[in-house]
Amino acid sequence: MKIASVSKMQNMDREAIQKYQIPEEILMENAGIAVFHTLVEKYTIRDYHFFIFCGSGNNGGDGLVIARQLHSNGASVQVCLLDNPQKFKGAALKNWQIVQTLGLSIFLSPSISEIDSLIGPDDIIIDAIFGTGLTREINGYHYQVIELINERKNPVFSIDIPSGINGNTGSVNGIAVKADYTVTFGLPKIGNVLYPGYGYNGELFVSHISFPPDLINSDHLKIQVNTPLTLPERQPNGHKGTFGNALFIAGAPNYYGAPFFASFSFLKAGGGYSRLAAPSSLIPFISNKASEVVFLPQKETDSGTISLAAFDELLHWSEKMDMVIVGPGLSLQEETQTLIRKLIREIKKPLLIDGDGITALSLDTQIIAARQHPTILTPHFGEMSNLIKQSVLEIKKDPVKAVKDFCSDNNSIVVLKGAHSLIGLPSGEVFVNMTGNNGMATAGSGDVLTGAIAAMFTLSLSVEDAVRMGVLIHGFAGDLAASKKGQDGITAQDILDYLPLSVKNIREMAPLDEDNSYQLTRIKTV
Repeated sequence: MKIASVSKMQNMDREAIQKYQIPEEILMENAGIAVFHTLVEKYTIRDYHFFIFCGSGNNGGDGLVIARQLHSNGASVQVCLLDNPQKFKGAALKNWQIVQTLGLSIFLSPSISEIDSLIGPDDIIIDAIFGTGLTREINGYHYQVIELINERKNPVFSIDIPSGINGNTGSVNGIAVKADYTVTFGLPKIGNVLYPGYGYNGELFVSHISFPPDLINSDHLKIQVNTPLTLPERQPNGHKGTFGNALFIAGAPNYYGAPFFASFSFLKAGGGYSRLAAPSSLIPFISNKASEVVFLPQKETDSGTISLAAFDELLHWSEKMDMVIVGPGLSLQEETQTLIRKLIREIKKPLLIDGDGITALSLDTQIIAARQHPTILTPHFGEMSNLIKQSVLEIKKDPVKAVKDFCSDNNSIVVLKGAHSLIGLPSGEVFVNMTGNNGMATAGSGDVLTGAIAAMFTLSLSVEDAVRMGVLIHGFAGDLAASKKGQDGITAQDILDYLPLSVKNIREMAPLDEDNSYQLTRIKTV
């Protein structure tokens, strides 16, 4: 499913009206009907009272359509208009004119105390105050109204996006409605799927409101939800070499977990032959947990990290591999960091760079721009900050742009790890991954991800598809762990242990039905 920026959505609206001759009134009517049908699914509407907050733009017009639909189907409805009705235009104005003929209770900019007295304890609130185009900070009267809505704890349906959320970034413009359900139109907006905005949606629905497929599937829309791809079938007569060879260059004193989780998760996600090149003194400790991994002891620096003298052997082994992973727990020791940069320059295989490998690279990102083979980076926000020399705060203002620009400038694939990780491709496409949960914010989780990505590649997916599936499967393994254990206390070991079940379930889900699609994308269609 594609995801639209605010400007792309506005262009789609114009094209639907001008090219496809779909009147604005029909689009607004379909939007209101989509919300009405969602309400019908959740409630016996004749038994409830609905309190609808409307602004004076098209979002408010959608709210007026919902008021009409509810009223005509026997519901009790009150409309609270928070702005001057003279601001209504086009289809919104038409619906305002209609609603005034229906005998509904309509309140024009009532005081906060009046609103508080009008809303009953069981009323269902519909938020049609601001749409996706809001960019200014909310203050004054509107701030107080949203504050009251959030304090009341009534069930809340938001129209298109919770009022106060920036449609392009998911940021909060001072305050935002905390919805229980959000119905968005045409396509999900970036603000619907990125945090913190996603956390304000409640349950997220999308209705295409009669947009033609050419619009919602347009190649001009470069952002989309990361959905599962079909995994190649495992060959019945396959051996460990059939399912791929991966080399993990990882580990340093005090970093035993990173090399273990990275190299072992490759096997747990379906890879065939995992080799771990680590400082020789670490291997006896790691091998106690990962006896299935093949170990390549490496020469050490005085501080026990991998020495620059290991370069020739590591390059030799890399030539035999399908994919090489560099960085998990390698340390910031100067000689080892120099080794990493030298390996990145010379390895002529698909290369995944993580952790301390990204730190080494941040001193000279031109190394990857010059590579002739696929390069994958898996930074968290702090590591991304080092790579592009921007603060974490600046990146979070527009993470999609940060990822797109870096991938384009450096001919690389980036997984910006976090809640709803972003996967950027050199083509300019960005995928938003919806699996995973906050229990996965734990040491070693990212190392498990590197092994999962490598396994997807050695199972014969393209590099781009392997990254997408590795991220999705990793997040889903975390969701399976959370469903059994709860989110508190999940460790990287739990994510690792659920990788086989994650892969199994995703194989069995194809083709996806509505329930399975929701499980992996967290978005329902109306």
